[in-house]
Amino acid sequence: MASINNLPPMSDEQRVEALAKAGAARRQRAEIKALLKTGSLTLAEVFERAETDDIVAGTKVYPLLASMPRMGKIKAKRLMEDLSIAENRKIRGLGSRQRADLLQTFA
Repeated sequence: MASINNLPPMSDEQRVEALAKAGAARRQRAEIKALLKTGSLTLAEVFERAETDDIVAGTKVYPLLASMPRMGKIKAKRLMEDLSIAENRKIRGLGSRQRADLLQTFA
């Protein structure tokens, strides 16, 4: 992992822009998890959005599953172990079989 000292120097303007971009990404991920929790969005729809949205594609699978209705952290962890999905896996890193298994689980 790169330390802060190895990062290229940034101007104040670049730093502000990077912070704003990171904040927007966090808000978008939080919104997706909230919509999943209420049932307003399905896992299939999230996977569909990930095809065109890099922020969604870069979202980790574990927090998404944990935010699903009647799921929680323990069940999400067990499901990921059962489907051989690494805990730090992101949506874009899922194999087609893993994606299909997840969609079948929540169908």
